[in-house]
Amino acid sequence: MSTGILHLIPVGLGDAPPSVWLPHDVQQLAGSLDTYIAENAKTARAFLKQIGTRRPLQEITIHTLSRDTDARQIRQWLDPLRSGGEIGLVSEAGCPAVADPGARVAAAAHALGIRVAPWVGPSSLLLGLMASGLDGQRFTFHGYAPVRPDDRSRSLKAWEAASRQHSQTQLFIETPYRNEAMFQSLLQTLKGDTRLCLARSLTTSDEWIRTLSIAEWKQAPAPDLAKKPTLFLFLAAR
Repeated sequence: MSTGILHLIPVGLGDAPPSVWLPHDVQQLAGSLDTYIAENAKTARAFLKQIGTRRPLQEITIHTLSRDTDARQIRQWLDPLRSGGEIGLVSEAGCPAVADPGARVAAAAHALGIRVAPWVGPSSLLLGLMASGLDGQRFTFHGYAPVRPDDRSRSLKAWEAASRQHSQTQLFIETPYRNEAMFQSLLQTLKGDTRLCLARSLTTSDEWIRTLSIAEWKQAPAPDLAKKPTLFLFLAAR
């Protein structure tokens, strides 16, 4: 007996029309589903309103997922798929289940024998890596760096050492209002020949991507990163 499908549907990274970041067929599929699992019901509804739905938004069920959602609850959401049907999974931004609590939903679907279908759409990690000019074969994503300055400095130095040893690009993000402080920490902590890429507001009209060495960044005008979603990437020289 065939099971239903958990569809992993990417959402936008910022203010841009869906035609820029989501294929037409995926928009059609997303608009046809009547049940979703999402981190935030409000932003999920905004996404669905943007792409258009076959039925009124108020008739679409949206289960809210957090890092604290009980595993039994996730199984209850997915259990109907064991006998057919389709559910969508969306993140707050970009691809679900990548640096995202949706990974737990995908894992539960596999455990229940449910088909998991990933769909094409924007990933800030891959888009930033593509455009950075840094090593695209060996890379690691750290999520957020520590907030406390001393802890942050130690982490950056450890990541730089790993980058140098393995020729490995290091990727991480920061809360947008702390972007400028993070940039200054990078200038103060990393070596002059380490190459740093800043990938800001990807896929939007405000997109800006630049890679320079730390020494060059120190001589360049300060980038405009305040309160704008930014991916940080660096690769140490060997």
